[in-house]
Amino acid sequence: MTPDELKVLQKEVRKAKRIATEKAGELHDLVEDRLPAAYEDIPAIADACYEACKTWASKNAEFEAANAN
Repeated sequence: MTPDELKVLQKEVRKAKRIATEKAGELHDLVEDRLPAAYEDIPAIADACYEACKTWASKNAEFEAANAN
C-alpha cells in the first residue's frame, strides 16, 4: 500500500472512530437522561452504536494490517 493510500485509510479510521464515539454518546445520553421513559429507543440506538463500533474495528484492523507490512 502506498503512503497516500495509508493516509486515506487512516482518515477513514479516524472518521469511523468519531462516528462510533458519537453513537456511544447517544447511547450514554439515553441511559443517563431518558430512561426508563424512552426504553423503546434502546434497540435502535444500541444497534446503531454496535454497527458504528464494528465498522471502526474493521477499518482499524485493515489499517493496522496495512501498516504492519
